[in-house]
Amino acid sequence: MSANTAPIKWAQRSDSLYITINIPDVKDETINLTDTELHFKGTSESKPYEVNIKFFHPIDSEAKGSSYKVLSRSVQMQVLKKPSEKKDDDDEEFWPRLLEDKLLEKNQVKIDWDRYVDEDE
Repeated sequence: MSANTAPIKWAQRSDSLYITINIPDVKDETINLTDTELHFKGTSESKPYEVNIKFFHPIDSEAKGSSYKVLSRSVQMQVLKKPSEKKDDDDEEFWPRLLEDKLLEKNQVKIDWDRYVDEDE
């Protein structure tokens, strides 16, 4: 049986990403976070779900501020971005999208308007 693709919502701050995997009552979750990718597998209502994404820019998977919680209606993550190599480049703080693959982002990822903050704020 093939796994279903779990819906994702995301928001960002200048230093971090908020990622929500929108499936309720997750059981047997496996989360593998690297600096460039997120791999998630879990079961909800006896159906297998998975997420395999490659980030637009690297994140800091080893940072102490990066964490996740399995809640009753979703899996929520806060992931710290890797600091920019360029000290004076403010444009890299906010990403134009979450995923490297623009087409995959259109089908799989939505903006989390509840956590959204405009980069001007």
